[in-house]
Amino acid sequence: MNKDSVQGNLKQAKGSVKETVGKAFGSEKMQAEGMADKAAGKAQEAYGDTKEAAKDAADKLRH
Repeated sequence: MNKDSVQGNLKQAKGSVKETVGKAFGSEKMQAEGMADKAAGKAQEAYGDTKEAAKDAADKLRH
């Protein structure tokens, strides 16, 4: 796991909390922010996973 994957997971968790709080208080704005945070977190996690896979593939080619 790398920095981008970890940060992506944290953003997703933060987004889930925001979305839940937004639903509980009837705040559509907070719900939308939570959904946006979750989407950004998923994208960052995917980027980190892709970076990690590329690094692993490059390491295999070297050996």
